[in-house]
Amino acid sequence: MKRVILMITVSLFPRLLVAQDFNIDTLIGDNWYGVYLNGEKAGFALNSLKKDGQGQCLYIEDAQFRVNMSGVKQDIHIFSKRTYAPQGDLVSIESKVVDPKGPSEFNARVDKDGLVLVSITAGVQTEERLPKPSESLMDTVKHARWVHDKPHLGDVLEFTTFEPMYKQEVRGISHIVGIEDRVLDGVITKIYKIKTTLEALGIDTLSTVDENGTTLEDVIAGSITMRIEPEERAKDVDYKNDVIVSNAVLLSSPIEKPRERDSLHLLLRGPLGPDHLFSDERQTLTVKGDAFEFSAKKIVLNEFTPAQLPIEEEILKPWIKPTIFVQSEDSRLINKAKEIVGQETNTLEISNLLCAWVNQNMHSTFSARLTNALEVLNSLEGDCTEHSILFIGLARAAGLPAQEVAGLIYVDSGKPGFYFHQWAKVWVGKWIDVDPTFNQPLADVTHIKLAEGDLFKQAKLIPIIGNLKIEVPSKDAAPAAAPPDSPVK
Repeated sequence: MKRVILMITVSLFPRLLVAQDFNIDTLIGDNWYGVYLNGEKAGFALNSLKKDGQGQCLYIEDAQFRVNMSGVKQDIHIFSKRTYAPQGDLVSIESKVVDPKGPSEFNARVDKDGLVLVSITAGVQTEERLPKPSESLMDTVKHARWVHDKPHLGDVLEFTTFEPMYKQEVRGISHIVGIEDRVLDGVITKIYKIKTTLEALGIDTLSTVDENGTTLEDVIAGSITMRIEPEERAKDVDYKNDVIVSNAVLLSSPIEKPRERDSLHLLLRGPLGPDHLFSDERQTLTVKGDAFEFSAKKIVLNEFTPAQLPIEEEILKPWIKPTIFVQSEDSRLINKAKEIVGQETNTLEISNLLCAWVNQNMHSTFSARLTNALEVLNSLEGDCTEHSILFIGLARAAGLPAQEVAGLIYVDSGKPGFYFHQWAKVWVGKWIDVDPTFNQPLADVTHIKLAEGDLFKQAKLIPIIGNLKIEVPSKDAAPAAAPPDSPVK
């Protein structure tokens, strides 16, 4: 769940050409925004455009979140500064995420040969060279630039923007979907409604922009709202928003024997798209009229012959390689994996050993962190995200292909329902789902897989947050209150 909060800082700025009569100096200044998650205030943000002594433009986004995770108060600080040359070319991007365990940094600088990206996570610095992005200053001030030309209803704009955390350019498209006159501070003002879609993420943002270029409100995926407010009001936020419960899909009655079931059938309603409809040996999720039918069955591997290490298939090797957040080539992860699995080469047995070790050695606590495997190995604490990322890091360090999985899991802990959750999948001769948080070498039937892959792929969950309903057939519902289950951590 915490990763979704981090994702809302994805830039939505399309690339535009500068009009000769457009004066960027009219946009210099600060705007404060209150940040709301499903209607509850969760933080505040400052968007600021400045000029330095060299004529360079600096665009600063500074957001702070104060959230409650089932009684645990959490603070997240997200900062970015984009620097543009006087002619508008991108010079550099400095970004930092500060969570309770410290900072992670992603800094990019453009040179004549392209772009150099330096990432620092868990105190480990990596550097890589990427192609030069096409982003310019006009990407950042796109709303103000567009309304300056008085666009018409239906006008369309394509764009790209570079995101250091994702290490890639994100493509999208904007549409003018509404134009109206509104009285603001006693003055009739033209207001533009702009719908922006990030195609790779499946995220829509509806922006309300006045004729002077000020963004009054952004509604991201129908659940996250950034609304312009005076500074004092924007900063007026405590820890009332329990993001764990407020984003869960609660049920009116519990499910009978959730962890012991051989099968489960559900009906889902909400903004699910093709990218969410995963079907495999354990689950199927398909369209049924105006809803989506979910079916899952218990996996049994009694007669299955697991693969043996080493894994030689080229198609699987990307899931063994290290990433910024899964530092599987680090000697500390490699040595710990060897300590846990010893000389074992049976991939299924290795997966079982790692699942048990992570579950037994992690201290479960809710944590608002931009998680990486090495940091979790050092702290051995966290929630489902930390359990799964450590399991994946150890699995890859042992030579076992593994990747992140996210979606929902049923929990009966006072408020029965499906809560956002993260687990893992590993290759043992075939892909299987593993949940180290619940010590499940084979994930049970209450896991609803909606995303696979890294932080970028998990952004596809954003449109679902707060917009999903689940119906349980009467035969699967418990006849009476079931014993409390462990909370999702």
